[in-house]
Amino acid sequence: MLNLRQLSIVDRVIIEVDKAITTVFGQPETTQREVPGSHLNETTSLTSSEKKHSAGLMRVNHSGEVSAQALYQGQALTAKLPEIRQAMEQAALEENDHLVWCEQRLITLSSHRSVLNPIWYAGSFAIGAVAGKIGDKWSLGFVAETEKQVVKHLDEHLQQLSPSDIKSRAVLEQMREDEGHHRSMALDAGGAELPIPVKILMSITSKVMTKTSYWI
Repeated sequence: MLNLRQLSIVDRVIIEVDKAITTVFGQPETTQREVPGSHLNETTSLTSSEKKHSAGLMRVNHSGEVSAQALYQGQALTAKLPEIRQAMEQAALEENDHLVWCEQRLITLSSHRSVLNPIWYAGSFAIGAVAGKIGDKWSLGFVAETEKQVVKHLDEHLQQLSPSDIKSRAVLEQMREDEGHHRSMALDAGGAELPIPVKILMSITSKVMTKTSYWI
């Protein structure tokens, strides 16, 4: 694993730009886990409106994973404790699984990822870097609150999915389990409870991303 403190500023910028390009446009590194629901047969009973809605939901989740990836990378860059940095990097790797799974569903549903992903990545990376710079306990608290809100969104999406879309459901259920684990990891590592105004701002930002990524 690279020690970022031993790298020059130019090296670190190149590494982060490469990660950003790979996340937004390419094929990121994953844990090589099996795609949830890969053993299930693709249903042919989805109506055109159900298929379009599933695609919109998966596009939102894909954008959410782009943001999560950026958040973890930003925090790993500025985290002070090595063990916190390592935990962030492992979580980022698992988020890459989600990123690939969502994109595969989008392709199967004959749809596309959001064109706004570069914006979500840049904004989330900046927030993560600032949070990490402020202090590990606040950085971890930010992760815990983010994952809490993500789980809430996933619960809503699972309710909205057509019962026939069993493959998308399998993906979202595994994502929900992973996000809950990431939240527990952040809290167990000493994540602090965020102030109410920060939580509200995070919720508003999340809703903006959700509404726009569903369509664009």
